[in-house]
Amino acid sequence: MSPDLLITSEDGEEIKNKESLWAGDKDWDNAGTVARSHILNNFIETNQGKTAPELEQEFSQGASLFLVRLTTWLRLTYMTGSCLDKLLRSIGVFLSAVSSNHYLIEFLEVGGVLTLLEILALEKIKEEGKKESIRLLQVIANSGRKYKELICESYGVRSIAEFLAKSKSEETQEEVQVLLDSLVHGNPKYQNQVYKGLIALLPCASPKAQQLSLQTLRTAQSIVRTTHPSIVDNVLKVLSTMHLEVQYEGCGLPGSSSDGRTLSACTAVSIAAIELIKDLVNYDVCPALLKGLVALLIPSFKETSKLQPKILNDTSALQLTAHLPVFLQQAAAAKAIGILAHRNRSLAEEMLHLRVVHSLLAAMGNTDHSNSQRQASLTLKCFVQLFPVVEEHVRKSMGEELYKLFFSNAGDLYMKIDSIQADILAANKVNVTKALYLSDLSHSNVSFYFGHRNQDPVAYNTHFQKEDVEGKE
Repeated sequence: MSPDLLITSEDGEEIKNKESLWAGDKDWDNAGTVARSHILNNFIETNQGKTAPELEQEFSQGASLFLVRLTTWLRLTYMTGSCLDKLLRSIGVFLSAVSSNHYLIEFLEVGGVLTLLEILALEKIKEEGKKESIRLLQVIANSGRKYKELICESYGVRSIAEFLAKSKSEETQEEVQVLLDSLVHGNPKYQNQVYKGLIALLPCASPKAQQLSLQTLRTAQSIVRTTHPSIVDNVLKVLSTMHLEVQYEGCGLPGSSSDGRTLSACTAVSIAAIELIKDLVNYDVCPALLKGLVALLIPSFKETSKLQPKILNDTSALQLTAHLPVFLQQAAAAKAIGILAHRNRSLAEEMLHLRVVHSLLAAMGNTDHSNSQRQASLTLKCFVQLFPVVEEHVRKSMGEELYKLFFSNAGDLYMKIDSIQADILAANKVNVTKALYLSDLSHSNVSFYFGHRNQDPVAYNTHFQKEDVEGKE
């Protein structure tokens, strides 16, 4: 027998594997939707987590042939959603395998990114299929900068952001957040595009999408470093979200509770917005942000008057005041101001010039919204403790009896005041700004008015009497 005709055991095993491969490909080509679904299940179960060399060994160096079949079927059937989630997971086995760059390139060369993005926009496709599409986009984005750029160049940021706003699954939305976070890192060419896309998401109707966008914006802002002019208005509007949740929150204000946490009606969205606000005060938008926060403490007559006809015609409408957007903004703004003042004395001083004390007292008189009263009271106490000049004006405005109630328990004051006292607070004429202006005329008076720790209390009282500042308009 000729040596060329001799077949070793290793050769026999290789032929057997190739025959198995050819048989598998033939089974796939001849199978219907149900049979292909079973093939995909078996493939995922058998090969999940394998490296590219292991996949090649499984397919006798012909794994790419099966990947081609998968991508071809994807392009033919993705609009119908047939076995879409299993099909995408199978493709994910290839793309997420170690040393799988050649599989990734093969997928991208047949328009894989565009197909995945189109899946996100199709209404007929189930949420599970779209979630798998997002996961594949994550794998692609995590493969390197040029792949992130490819996604962005394919109008990916817009498609992904729109899907985040429309998705009904919080789990899927969290996967989208991971993708957007990946796209903003290590992507200098398009990081601004992602940043602007996140800002554009803030007015959307989904509270979860708002929350995740705000969280990701914190990261994006630290990377981009410059701010977009629209970010202030969009963040402040988020504070009026109507989707209330009851949850623990740590506002960091003195007197809120013994451990810094308090159970109150608040929103996860507002908390995320406040966290972003704490970052934004370090950028050039700080003056506009502080001005906007203080302005929210006194809702415009145009906004509050919208509710009056309803109250006159239907007493049950009184319950709506607790959910009036401007009152939710008012409460959240009061809380944000308190956090900023407690963290940064210089910001507190800037807000004094914006008449924040007058506005906080007015908010304390808003009997239509108890949370506004409570948050404004806690924040005002923070200013009183920081600045003696504020303490003097607030004490005069409230009167000794009400001031003692306020200072002893600011968080519960709203439950103890009567309608007359509330009206007095709402109509207050306190103007600490005037006192600050007079103090600025003499540099020697500046440290006195801002209550430095080494200040002599006797000298303070004597000087204040000489200035005879009334603190009223």
